[in-house]
Amino acid sequence: MDHDRQRLHASSFGAAAAAYAEHRPDYAHAAVRWALDAAPGPRVLDLGAGTGKLTATLLELGAEVIAVEPDPAMLTELRRSLPTVRALSGSAESVPLPDASVDAVLAGNAMHWFDMAVAGPEIARVLAPGGVLAGLWNLLDDRVEWVAELARVSGAAAIGPRDTPAAWRAETAGAHLPRSGGAVRFGEAQQDVFPHGQPRTADSLVATLATRAGMLVMPDERREAALSRIRAFLAGRPETADGGFTLPMLTGVLRTRRL
Repeated sequence: MDHDRQRLHASSFGAAAAAYAEHRPDYAHAAVRWALDAAPGPRVLDLGAGTGKLTATLLELGAEVIAVEPDPAMLTELRRSLPTVRALSGSAESVPLPDASVDAVLAGNAMHWFDMAVAGPEIARVLAPGGVLAGLWNLLDDRVEWVAELARVSGAAAIGPRDTPAAWRAETAGAHLPRSGGAVRFGEAQQDVFPHGQPRTADSLVATLATRAGMLVMPDERREAALSRIRAFLAGRPETADGGFTLPMLTGVLRTRRL
């Protein structure tokens, strides 16, 4: 994706902040625990926090969380839903925190938007020695036949290059984590995936896919055509046609440590 197109996609979520908060999935607790298990302490920065999906999971697991988000609408939604969390305006490239002030930096479905040439040294600056940097992505488990068919029917705008396990592993294998931040070194990146699932109906799954960046930047006519195609597919599948179901998912984690 070229730089201008990536910037357009990255800035598309604010207009759909309320829908994002309602429909986007949370993260598998086991995945978040694995991301944090080598952290030297409980202080966690949720970077690119959006509406607070990962922030809420971190709170449930007992972390001391600070959230940083660049989009004003997303930040407003986060503050509304999690009023006790310290939530700051800022970005991965300009983190409004002191040096060595957190033990882990986590990014939920956000790290692919970071300019790591700039963000890497910033993240290294705010991390304590031995601190963890991890990206988490929610993936559709396309090992399940109907989910694989959903991915095909939906198209790349709704289900993109990091949204299924094999594609995610190839796309994120060390690509977004810094090996150095000035004089600071990071260790080798590790990947793992963890089972996850989300209760959905056909309508709520369509609403979830409608919050994807590729869908948000589509012309209205094309977006409605794509969503209609997805609705028709879900109406025709026995797994999804009648009432609620669990959407088979995985949470993928890519992590490294500040040495």
